[in-house]
Amino acid sequence: MNTATSTSTSAHAAAGAEVDPRSFRNFAEFYPFYLSEHSNRTCRQLHFVGSTLSLVCLATFVLTGNAWWLIPTVVVGYAFAWIGHFGFEKNKPASFKRPLYSFMGDWAMYRDILRGRVKL
Repeated sequence: MNTATSTSTSAHAAAGAEVDPRSFRNFAEFYPFYLSEHSNRTCRQLHFVGSTLSLVCLATFVLTGNAWWLIPTVVVGYAFAWIGHFGFEKNKPASFKRPLYSFMGDWAMYRDILRGRVKL
């Protein structure tokens, strides 16, 4: 797994303080924190499966034009991710405090898994 951390993430961790996801000024600072919140392999695998199923649901919506497919597009991705966080990672998803950066992080990690930069 990519273990790069930002200075602010390292400083918070070194002090033993919980990192507030809202403290990051931009996504480049946030992403190392996001990866640190996904250190559990099963959590990452659940994220990957949920994101893949979301893409399948989105493709089904595009192909059929049936807007009902938009509901599982969102629900499936978050359900798998939250099971990973609460059941395996034992932390609270960053999406509660930084929803946009967390969403971006999901897809950046998905890309990095496909590129082999983050291990499943």
